[in-house]
Amino acid sequence: MKILVTSGGTSEAIDSVRSITNHSTGRLGKIITETLLAAGHEVCLITTKRALKPEAHPNLSIREITNTNDLLLEMQERVADYQVLIHSMAVSDYTPVYMTGLEEVQASSNLEEFLSRQNHEAKISSTDEIQVLFLKKTPKIISLVKEWNPAIHLIGFKLLVDVSENHLIDTARNSLINNQADLIIANDQTHISTDKHRAIFVEKNQLQSVNTKEEIAELLLEKIQAYYL
Repeated sequence: MKILVTSGGTSEAIDSVRSITNHSTGRLGKIITETLLAAGHEVCLITTKRALKPEAHPNLSIREITNTNDLLLEMQERVADYQVLIHSMAVSDYTPVYMTGLEEVQASSNLEEFLSRQNHEAKISSTDEIQVLFLKKTPKIISLVKEWNPAIHLIGFKLLVDVSENHLIDTARNSLINNQADLIIANDQTHISTDKHRAIFVEKNQLQSVNTKEEIAELLLEKIQAYYL
């Protein structure tokens, strides 16, 4: 089976030396990929330079990206060629547009002007005591997947922080419906550590819980193979 996996976390540049990113290590994506390869599947892993990666394998190809736009272009090109997508990458919700001094913002009455600007400096000056950073929403890539390949088996992830289990499940169900996904794996950051990773598999008519990254990978493999039997 041909499976596309995304893993790690995107990084959005402020200038040539600064960026906004997240704490995703890619460890879960690495374990998922290794489990799929061990079962004989062909995997393409879209990940980032700093993310953890599996060892080289005859059935593994790796594509490195940096930011959300890179990911969008890579997935748009590749999604049509795969039967399954496991979208575990932590994708930035916002990307920097423009940074400027507070005085310039206060002197202007035109917010749209700032939102339309782009940073052109190789390194933004550090002389101002306060800088104002403008952000814009990035595309919700998971919502585009079924447009690119209506037949793909789509598995997404939803991460929240310190919420009730009911809220976590409800949010995952909304993602399942809104993105036409087949499965959403719901996680709460407060229940993730080096050796533990509680997750809830949310499907249309079923909920299942696991407690480690290895269990996530094994249950994913089981569900994918059952779907295509």
